[in-house]
Amino acid sequence: MYDLSFGGWLMAVLCGIVVGMAKCGIPGLGSLAVPLLAGVLPARTATGALLPLLVAGDAVGALRFKRSCNVRLLLRLLPISILGILLGYWLLGFSWMDDTAIRYVTASIILVLFLLNQGKGKVNLLVSCAQDSRWGMWGMALFFGLLAGVTTTLANAAGPVALIYLLAMQLPKEEFIATNAWFFLVLNWIKIPLMVLRGMITRESLLFNAKLLPALFLGTFLGLLLSRRLSNQAFRKSVEVLTALAALLLFLPPGAISNLIRAILR
Repeated sequence: MYDLSFGGWLMAVLCGIVVGMAKCGIPGLGSLAVPLLAGVLPARTATGALLPLLVAGDAVGALRFKRSCNVRLLLRLLPISILGILLGYWLLGFSWMDDTAIRYVTASIILVLFLLNQGKGKVNLLVSCAQDSRWGMWGMALFFGLLAGVTTTLANAAGPVALIYLLAMQLPKEEFIATNAWFFLVLNWIKIPLMVLRGMITRESLLFNAKLLPALFLGTFLGLLLSRRLSNQAFRKSVEVLTALAALLLFLPPGAISNLIRAILR
C-alpha cells in the first residue's frame, strides 16, 4: 500500500512540506494536506497516515514558539474542544449524522463568519465585547470549542474553525502560531489512541511517516522563513485567504480533490 510511484512519493513529500509550513508559519495551509495525501492513498489509510505527521509538526511549532503561547486562551478552549471530540464520537452513532452534512454546515458557518469579518469586522467586535464579561468570554469559547471538537472528529475540519476564532482574538503573529500549534498538538494526541484501535495507525504507516520527516522539517524551515518576512497584517491576510479557501474546499464532494490529483499523476 505504501509502495508509491515516483509521482505518488512526490505528492507525499509535498504533503509533508505543507504540514511543516502550516505548523511553523502559515497555519491556513494545513487544510491542503488532507487532499494531497488522499490523492495517493486510500481515504481511510491517508487519515491514519496523516495524523502522526500533524502531531510531529505541532510539536515542532509548539516548542519553537512555546514562550509566545496564550496559555489562558488555550486552557479556556481545550476542555470544551475535548468535550466536542466526545460529542462527535457520540454523534457518529446516528445514521443521519454523516460526513457530508457536517462538512457543509461547518463550511457555511466559517464562510458566514469570514464574510462578516471582511465587511465590518463584526466577528472581531462580537468576540471583543464578549471578553468584557465572564459569560460572554466562555460563551465564545463554548461555541468555537465545541464546533472545533465535533468537526475534527466528524470531518477533520477543525483547522478553519480554530483559525477564525484566533483571528477574531487579534493575536500577534507568533502568539497566533504558538496557540494554534499547542491547541492541535493536544487534540491530535487525544485522537491517536482511537486511530490505533481502529487499525488506521500501524507499524507500516509509522514507517511511512518516518520517511516523510525530512520533508516535514524542510517545511518547518520554509514556514519559519516566510513568517519572519510577513508583517502582522500580511500574516493575518494570508490566514484569512487560506481559511476561506479551506472552507470552500469543504463544499466539494468527498474525494473530488484526491480524484483530480490521481488523474494528474496518471
